[in-house]
Amino acid sequence: MAAPYEDGNWTSPDGLTLHFRDYPGPEGGTKTPVLCLHGLTRNARDFAELAEHIAPSRRVIVPDMRGRGMSDHAPDSDTYNPLTYVADVDKLLAEQGIERFVAIGTSMGGLMTMLLARKYAEAGSGKGTERIAGAVLNDIGPEIETAGLERISGYVGQGRSYPTWIHAARSLGEVHGEAFPDYDLEDWLEMAKRTMVVSQNGRISYDYDMAIAEPFAKPGNAAPGDLWSAFEALAGTPMLLVMGELSDLISPATAARMKDINPLMETVTVPRVGHAPTLDEPEARAAIDALLAGIA
Repeated sequence: MAAPYEDGNWTSPDGLTLHFRDYPGPEGGTKTPVLCLHGLTRNARDFAELAEHIAPSRRVIVPDMRGRGMSDHAPDSDTYNPLTYVADVDKLLAEQGIERFVAIGTSMGGLMTMLLARKYAEAGSGKGTERIAGAVLNDIGPEIETAGLERISGYVGQGRSYPTWIHAARSLGEVHGEAFPDYDLEDWLEMAKRTMVVSQNGRISYDYDMAIAEPFAKPGNAAPGDLWSAFEALAGTPMLLVMGELSDLISPATAARMKDINPLMETVTVPRVGHAPTLDEPEARAAIDALLAGIA
């Protein structure tokens, strides 16, 4: 059966060949397209089910950020930072002729969404609906909890590999079990196949450049400074904040302050899930559908 998307490539400002999935949407469709941005160690496969769900009504673009999935690894690990990712994505949007879009960002992808908004505001492109017609921030906000960052630092870039998918799935369960206490082996297998690949030596390994851990450990890369000003650039934009009930990356206090800045923001909490919801949960899916229903 043919894939529901087309593979595309674009060239980053510093010359890397980067990959994206393009779910074309309905023929002749005119609705605002959706841009899905994945998390730190993830890739375009993270949004497979959500993109297929949205694609019957509008186009969906899902990039693999540099160093992930089918995109080139960067020769300079210092370029693995949110500001560089934003420049990469902005070039993709320009090449595709996308002036206005809905952003759905998980974790790092949510940071990118805020930074894109600030970039457009500073460039005179206007706030909110001028470029970003709507936004979904998945378990991330302008203030990031230290406990969550420390947990991520404990596993990113470890370079582990496994002889079988079952071994890989069980390892994921050991590392992330507290965030997904109700997952069974089938769930962990599904997550393994989203985040890992069969390497050239036949072992199962993570589908990202281990060098992304190097800049993540440096101040200002994992959590760029003054994110509140970036979030403020989204004031007045239809928005959804998805939070995991067990999340250690965003607090209720941060969510409340976000709501004060943007009263248009709706919040949905996914029960029995930590960082980060898959966005395939019924609560998240229904809230995303409701947001998109209000955006032409």
